[in-house]
Amino acid sequence: MTSLSASLVRGAVTSPFKHPGRPGATLPTGRLTLPAASAAPGPLAAYRRICGFPAPEAGPLPLPYPHVLAFPLAMRLMTGRGFPLPVVGLVHTWIELSGHRPVQPTEALELTVYAAGLTAHRRGTEVTMVTEARVGGELVWESRSGYLSRHATKAEAGLKAEAAQAHALPAVAEWRLPGDLGRRYGAVSGDRNPIHLHPLTARLFGFPRAIAHGMWTVARCLAEANGQADELRTVRADFRAPVLLPGTVTYAADPAGNAFALRSGNGRVHLTGTVTRAF
Repeated sequence: MTSLSASLVRGAVTSPFKHPGRPGATLPTGRLTLPAASAAPGPLAAYRRICGFPAPEAGPLPLPYPHVLAFPLAMRLMTGRGFPLPVVGLVHTWIELSGHRPVQPTEALELTVYAAGLTAHRRGTEVTMVTEARVGGELVWESRSGYLSRHATKAEAGLKAEAAQAHALPAVAEWRLPGDLGRRYGAVSGDRNPIHLHPLTARLFGFPRAIAHGMWTVARCLAEANGQADELRTVRADFRAPVLLPGTVTYAADPAGNAFALRSGNGRVHLTGTVTRAF
């Protein structure tokens, strides 16, 4: 059994015994690190295909890819006994990606993951996870992302206002997403959270059907915004509403490609984001 598979099994076993709304919950203070290694060509090519990035013979890693490489490490941390939130059913709520320079696939990345903080959310408790990538001790890439454990709170009910800008952005492309997209991306990324895999397992966590991975939606948007993502320096994306599978979504962006959104034909906004370019 691989370390990722073992983490998934451990998460499924321990999740029912974790109570995220319990007062005084704390996070583990340690950091987990993977030894330096370059990206394997086969998995990288599969990631490029499913997310819409071109497959050049030479070129930097897509900006979101180190996050995927570090996912087994994040899972190991989040399924540990000291982690207060149940990993099964966690919902990705936002992410910030920062590339300090382009990273080549042949470069050996040392990846580090740690939990930075717990915050109250109107729908539960949110944890901020940090991932860092170094080459020879140099920090070349980092991300911060939020994951929500949904549970009853005393916060007032109601939907967060969707940014008016997302509705004003002109449509650029329409994507028809198949029902098995979550399973296919899960096979590439290792993220086999049951909310993404099948309608039945998604219903156990309050979703009518399986939902697309947040990291797939942002990667697909970045692939559309800039083919190889070799000019993208920073990205902030907020996951506002789940994308149900199967489904049809519209990618919208300003003419400069610095602000983008993913929305449905009924006007529902699923994702909003901004990018900065050039190193």
